[in-house]
Amino acid sequence: MLIDLRTYTVLPGKTREYLALYEEHAREVQLSHLGNLVGYFTSEVGPLNEVVHVWAYKDWQDRADRRASMWADPRFDNAAARLYPLIQRQENKLLTPTSFSPLK
Repeated sequence: MLIDLRTYTVLPGKTREYLALYEEHAREVQLSHLGNLVGYFTSEVGPLNEVVHVWAYKDWQDRADRRASMWADPRFDNAAARLYPLIQRQENKLLTPTSFSPLK
C-alpha cells in the first residue's frame, strides 16, 4: 500500500470557494481515475487555509498509472485550471505503512 497525503494551502479567504469548485468540477473525475479516497479535510487549528486529502494506492506503479490517466482526462485539466489559481502552496507526502500499521 502507498498513501498519498496532499496538503494544499489555499489563499486566505478562499477555502470555501476552493471546496465548492472542487466538489463541482474535480471530485467525480478524480474518484473515477484515482479510486480510493481515504479522506478530504480542512484545517481548524495550527496552519489555517489548508485542504488535506489522502488517497490510497496499491503501489507506486498503481499511483503513477492512475494519475497519468487522470491528467489525460480533459475534465481534470479544466478543473485544475479553475482550482490552481486559488492554491498558494502544495505539499505532497508519499507514505508506506509500517509492519504494525492498521492500514496496509
